[in-house]
Amino acid sequence: MMDTILPAELVDAARRVVEANRAAGRTVAVAESCTGGLVCAAITEIPGSSEILIAGFITYSNAAKTKQLKVSRDVLETFGAVSVATAWSMAQGALEQSGADVAVAITGVAGPGGGTDKKPVGHVVFARAEKAADPEVIVADTRDFGDLGRGGVRLQAALCALELLLPAADSE
Repeated sequence: MMDTILPAELVDAARRVVEANRAAGRTVAVAESCTGGLVCAAITEIPGSSEILIAGFITYSNAAKTKQLKVSRDVLETFGAVSVATAWSMAQGALEQSGADVAVAITGVAGPGGGTDKKPVGHVVFARAEKAADPEVIVADTRDFGDLGRGGVRLQAALCALELLLPAADSE
């Protein structure tokens, strides 16, 4: 049994990501908002993760998204922080800033407050950008996990993001 403070299912998902990307010779980067570093924390629980993880960006504020990941203010003002456009920009920014082969971004409403009718608590947007991919082809997904509580939303979002970092996801 591994010494960890994280839920077993999260560590197991991270182990699959590290092993699969190591086998594929791919490096990864993560841009996190509502998960606040949970995805990177899970990946770094795994011995050998330094072989695949290049960088993690925790861009909780819009200012940080703009400064660290080069997300345009226009995108943030037009679509909001929790949107496909913002998640896609975050993923592209993480890819460019880190030089990784693949980057995943997560932005959402963890709760308990902050939700709206259009973007309720539990509404999370994911995007994946890859070095060799056509930048016109947006790979993004929106999930409504429901109000699972702040921790529950963050855990489900982290699990979903890890899933997107698996090389097998390329063939979906």
